[in-house]
Amino acid sequence: MSPPVRIALLGAGLIGRGHADLIGAHPETTLAGIVDVTAEAEALAERLGVPYADDVERLLDETAPDAVIVALPNQLHVTAGLACIRRGLPVLVEKPIADTVESALELVERAERAGVPVLVGHHRRHAVDIRAAREALDRGALGRLVAVSALCVVRKHEAYFDTAWRREPGGGPILINAIHDVDVLRYLCGEIESVQAISSHAARGLAVEDTVAVALRFETGVLGTLLLTDSAPSPYFWEIAAAQSLALPPKPEDCYHLFGTRASLAVPTMTTWRYDEDGDWRDPLHRGALETSASSCYVAQLDNLVAVARGDGEPVVSGREGMLTLAATLAIARAAAEGRPVAPKELGA
Repeated sequence: MSPPVRIALLGAGLIGRGHADLIGAHPETTLAGIVDVTAEAEALAERLGVPYADDVERLLDETAPDAVIVALPNQLHVTAGLACIRRGLPVLVEKPIADTVESALELVERAERAGVPVLVGHHRRHAVDIRAAREALDRGALGRLVAVSALCVVRKHEAYFDTAWRREPGGGPILINAIHDVDVLRYLCGEIESVQAISSHAARGLAVEDTVAVALRFETGVLGTLLLTDSAPSPYFWEIAAAQSLALPPKPEDCYHLFGTRASLAVPTMTTWRYDEDGDWRDPLHRGALETSASSCYVAQLDNLVAVARGDGEPVVSGREGMLTLAATLAIARAAAEGRPVAPKELGA
């Protein structure tokens, strides 16, 4: 058997602690050390019996890990990623890959020139329901895809906004939450040609948006909508609906609806609707379902990092894919701010 893959964790906040738990529970990984600047992170490292440092470069040099997970604040993703690339270490960067498309492009190009794999933490692409939906589209089970509708609706607790950056532009549901939905839509429907958006901050009155409505045009001709808010209770939030959250209670529902010329598909319940061959609205609709198995997308994501670190696989979500998703998400923010259609390519991706 191969020895466990030793993974250094850069950042021990909420998401970082989730990664630490996953690494500790995985039979083929072990935690090599933790980088953070908080007393809580130092206590976590002591409890887990692993090295701790408040400096990325020092921990990487002292522990010589096989791979790295970056779960630091967004503005530190590129600096940490470049430190890994200089050492030839495969790195999983939490979303977003960077805080700007320009800095994301620098990281991606440096990694590609060095031949060092960069993975991006868009965990939903590892989920069985999302992958089954893509397979159904690829084999033509829905016919020609014509439209898609996505919901991202949840109510966050008030203490969530005690952190200052979450009350300011860039700390709202566009970049924190909708970026995952944008990545799923790109994966299922193809590249986004342009977006239009309107936003509101009326629910909480903060500087940051709390509600956004988005219209999307894909290069394939597919049209789509995305409605998001972090101010309303609902199960229409993928991690809740798909029972894939590390912290949120599950409630099975559907947050994506794919509409094709032969059939429609709701995700994550995988419910299908279709007529008999050559049927139309005058005929009875038939309800069915695509079969999927239950598994954790986070474990599958870690499996992917292990395979990449051992040279046995390729990133499911590459650095370049993460950059394109970031560009499309920032295009939504710009469209809402400027009141005009925005093409992701305008942002330089």
